[in-house]
Parts: sequence; C-alpha cells; structure tokens
Amino acid sequence: MRRFFRDRLPDRDTVLRQRWLGPVQHWLQHPNLWHLNRRSVAGGVAIGLFCGLIPGPLQMISAALLAILFRANLPVAAFTTLYTNPFTIVPLYLLAYEIGIRLSGSAYGTVVPAFPEVHWTTGFTQIWMWLTALGKPLLIGLPILAMGLAIIGFVFIRLFWRLFVLWKWHRRHG
Repeated sequence: MRRFFRDRLPDRDTVLRQRWLGPVQHWLQHPNLWHLNRRSVAGGVAIGLFCGLIPGPLQMISAALLAILFRANLPVAAFTTLYTNPFTIVPLYLLAYEIGIRLSGSAYGTVVPAFPEVHWTTGFTQIWMWLTALGKPLLIGLPILAMGLAIIGFVFIRLFWRLFVLWKWHRRHG
C-alpha cells in the first residue's frame, strides 16, 4: 500500500525545495504531512473528499490548508480533490441539491434549472448564476454530502488499510 502511494506522490524534500514555498515552509515540516500511514492517509482522503465539493479553483488550496491544520497527508489530500471534474461536478451538485430538498422540506415541484451552455468568456458567470438558482437546498445539501463523503472515505481507507496489512501478514506467516 505504501509503495503504491510512494511511487505516485512527491516526496517531502522535492516539495520543500520549491522556492515559492519559502514563506510557508515552516508549516510544512510536520512529519504526518508526508508520512504514509493509515491515519494520515485516511485523513488526507477525508479532507480531499470534503474539499473536492468546494466550488471553483479553491479545492486544492483548501485541502492543503486543512491537511496542515489536521496533520493529515498533504499530497493525498490535494490529489483526492481531483474526483470532481467537469464530468462529475454536475451530478454531485444535483445529488447535493436532492439531499438539500429532502432535508429542508422544500417543495418537490421546484424545477431544477438546466445546466447552461458554457462559453469560455462568460463561463464562470453562467455557472455561478446556475448555482445561485439552486438556492437553499444546495446550501444545505452540499456540506452534508461533503461530510458524508469524507466520513465514508475515512472509514473505507482505515478498514482497507487494516485488511491489507492483515492479508500481507497472513500471507507472510501462513
């Protein structure tokens, strides 16, 4: 399991050598931000799943800040935010909207506005108008969906990691 992550993620020294990180380099010294253990990876996945639903380009920045705050694996947290992309964001937001409708008691007769045809010059404005049209149910459903995904991801990684270690141990001693 460690080898899988170690081969795909940058190591601590490579990241810390970046000159532009000079002002915040002291925040990046904690070992849990870079070690691949069950707790730090599970925390990184949970943070990444939570921050992946943040609108706009703030996903990786917020994941990095929360990973530093909670001492979770920083590269895993930033990488995990990539589950949201142009193909998955609309279904995830519609799922959050549905959760918000069910929990807020909003009328089911409300029609979900169609996703706009996005042009490169006015794309952000069109998407923002679409999100504001979704309103209160989205504002309720989005944090709940983010928390649910984070909890599921945390528990899944902890269990999967534990089962993988037990399997390796059993294979070695069996």
